[in-house]
Amino acid sequence: MSDTNFSWIRPDNIPLEALLTLRLGSKPSLRSRRKETRRQLAPTMDPRMWHKVAAISGVAAIGLGTYGAHGFKPKNPSYEEVWRTASLYHLVHTAALVGAPIAKRPNIFGGLLTTGIVGFSGTCYTVAYLEDRKISFIAPYGGFAFLAAWASLLF
Repeated sequence: MSDTNFSWIRPDNIPLEALLTLRLGSKPSLRSRRKETRRQLAPTMDPRMWHKVAAISGVAAIGLGTYGAHGFKPKNPSYEEVWRTASLYHLVHTAALVGAPIAKRPNIFGGLLTTGIVGFSGTCYTVAYLEDRKISFIAPYGGFAFLAAWASLLF
């Protein structure tokens, strides 16, 4: 037979390099071992899944923004501004989340944006709703996640 890629004898789940190692006694290169280790240690999410995350976040952003504009009446009016800030950042970063699948590293960008939305906007919503600033210390971590998400586009 003239088929040189050995696909006719190779099971689908065994890489060709492993078969050659068994047959020829050579060890796979360090580079190939590193790639396999990376694949095993870092499972990835389908980048298109970020559209679903963005859809859920968008529905929440519109719903919470609507509630803030029409139904939220805090005793202290300064919490209305906190709610508006949360709503603005939530909606803007949800719009950015729609573009996560086309980023060079979509899971890093999308994950950091989602962390920022939950950490910053979620904290601001909670602080405004409860009219209690006890958990406001979490918001800067969410803000840092936003910064890291945008910075991740540089690499």
